[in-house]
Amino acid sequence: MIVLAAGESRRMGAGNKLHMPVMGEPLLRHSVKTWLAARAREIVVVLGHQSAETGALLEGLGVRAAYNGDYRSGQMTSVNCGLATLHEPCEAVFVALGDQPALKPGDIERLAEAFFTRDGGEVVVPEYRGRRGNPIIISDRCRRQITSDGYNFGCRRFIENNPELVRRVAMPDPSVVDDLDTPEDYREFCTRHDYPANLQKVN
Repeated sequence: MIVLAAGESRRMGAGNKLHMPVMGEPLLRHSVKTWLAARAREIVVVLGHQSAETGALLEGLGVRAAYNGDYRSGQMTSVNCGLATLHEPCEAVFVALGDQPALKPGDIERLAEAFFTRDGGEVVVPEYRGRRGNPIIISDRCRRQITSDGYNFGCRRFIENNPELVRRVAMPDPSVVDDLDTPEDYREFCTRHDYPANLQKVN
């Protein structure tokens, strides 16, 4: 699976959201530990903006990092970078965001079960009350098609152009649609979980 952590975090303001504290640790580290708890077999974290500083947040976790030198061109370049970096053979790949602090191992397991019990389809997409969420799962065949077609063929475009190949999975809570893009998102999350907001990064 790949975790996208290359963006410039512009909407958050001066700080890098992946460095902000969530439940006592930097957001990215918290997110990756959720995937480790879900027993993800191979984890690649795609870095770009502030790659050295952000990569340091992964110390001791036993995951691999990949650097996307073209991260300013958009998220799909990071998706391609991550997919191309995976080594182990697999039937499917999770594509995840690094800024979803409410995501739980149970959510990941629910989506994995939906993929392996689906009736056809190449992509599993979580939804909460009609809103599309993350992470998504793509089949290995879809992964090979995305990487061979390059940056102009993205996961979102595949989903929009091939609805018959997409399995949408209703989720019981908003964890799959909760990501932290703005200071307001962060403060709201901290308030909802009774955690003190601190817009300063932590090391």
